[in-house]
Amino acid sequence: MQDYLTKKDIGFRVTELRKKKGLSQEELAKRVHISRSSLTQIELGNRGVDVLELQKLSLELGFSLDEFLSHDFELNPNFVEDPSGSLEKKERISVPKLHIEKFKNVLLYMLERCAGKPNVGETVLYKLLYFSDFNYYELYEEHLTGAKYRKLPFGPVPQKLDKLIQQMIESKQLQRVKTAYRGYAQTRYLPLVKADLQELKASETEVIDRVMEQMSDWSAAAISQYSHKDIPWLASKKGEEINYELVFYREAPFSVRNYDEETEES
Repeated sequence: MQDYLTKKDIGFRVTELRKKKGLSQEELAKRVHISRSSLTQIELGNRGVDVLELQKLSLELGFSLDEFLSHDFELNPNFVEDPSGSLEKKERISVPKLHIEKFKNVLLYMLERCAGKPNVGETVLYKLLYFSDFNYYELYEEHLTGAKYRKLPFGPVPQKLDKLIQQMIESKQLQRVKTAYRGYAQTRYLPLVKADLQELKASETEVIDRVMEQMSDWSAAAISQYSHKDIPWLASKKGEEINYELVFYREAPFSVRNYDEETEES
């Protein structure tokens, strides 16, 4: 039997104690002065905990260090019940809200760079949007377009996109083209106007550019298969909305945030 606790052991104990206290990850992270994504990595067992962090956690979660680090530690802390009578609190801290003009400009910005590529039909475009939105959220814990995505058989698909695209076609911002690619019917979109770059921050275009550089040459089958291995898609049920918070459970090669650097800085 090993005589020390692994990162996984510590992460599991912190997770269970936090839940028994009725705290969300965001609440506990603020109390111990670390980022929410860092706490997620601790709970997953992917990040170590130094002595000072462990002391702060012990104060907030009500455990003694000696007991916590022992092999026979019992997950049975005393805690105060929530005034509402419920100990459960939602993990989600930021519900996405679609920013229509931002979404339109992100779409136009992408199409300016890839509309001429024969592989970029609807399927590829949807996945480029998905990875831009979810990568941005993992990096900055803020929404890029605020679009909501559902888990569908061919991968994540943004909701309400058909109506938005139709508006852009009617306002002469986009043109829809029906064509064929490698023997399959394909719907493509051509930009008729340029994106308003004043609507996009440098950090946003940087994330989009990285996604485009990595994936805009992929086939629809390749990018769909890749999206099926991403934790947010895997952890969601068929047809349901994909929770942005799931990006903090990503591992390589999907994770775009350097958690090792955060550990060194803390």
